[in-house]
Amino acid sequence: MCVVLQAPRPLLQLTLAIVKPNAVAHPLILEAVHKIILSNEFLIVRSRDLAWNRQDSQQFYREHSGHFFYQRLVEFMASGPMRAYILAHEEAIPFWRSLMGPTKVFRAQHTDPDTIRGSYGLTDTRNSVHGSDSAASARREIATFFPDFCEEDWYRHEEPHLRCGPVCYDATAAIHRVPGDGWTEKD
Repeated sequence: MCVVLQAPRPLLQLTLAIVKPNAVAHPLILEAVHKIILSNEFLIVRSRDLAWNRQDSQQFYREHSGHFFYQRLVEFMASGPMRAYILAHEEAIPFWRSLMGPTKVFRAQHTDPDTIRGSYGLTDTRNSVHGSDSAASARREIATFFPDFCEEDWYRHEEPHLRCGPVCYDATAAIHRVPGDGWTEKD
C-alpha cells in the first residue's frame, strides 16, 4: 500500500513504540496494534521482535527503581517476546500517546475505551503498549532498542524522502520505503 504525502510537510518526529509481552502473546492483538499504526499514517522506520532478560528490563526501567511497581514491571517485560517500532509522524510522540490511551487500564477502559489500552490492556503493568513521553526519552529509548540506528543520519538521508513521498509499506521488511533503489511495492 503506497501513501502519497502532501508536500511540503513539516519535519517528521520519531518515537519508540513497544508492543508488550501480553499483546505479542496474542497474534490478533499484535496484528490489531500493527493495523492501528498503519491506519493512522505512521511511517514505520524500523521494527524488530525481541525478548529481554531481567537485566535488560532493570536497565531500561532503572528510573523507576524504588517505586512499588518496579519489580512487577521488570519481571513482566522479561516474561516474553516484544515488538519494538521506530515510528515517524509529524507529531509522533503526542499522537502515539493519544492512540495508546491512559496508562491506567481501568481509566482507559472507562474514559477512552477505543484506545489501545482501553481495548487490549489487562492491568496497569500489562497495558499492551509503551510510547516515549518526550523527544529526549524517544532518543534514549530508540538507542536502547535499536543500537545501530543513527537518528542524525536518518534525518539527513531518509527523512526527507519519507516526508515528501511517495511512500510504500514493505510487509516483508516491516518498514516503509520510498519506491526505487531496486525495491518496488510488488517486492
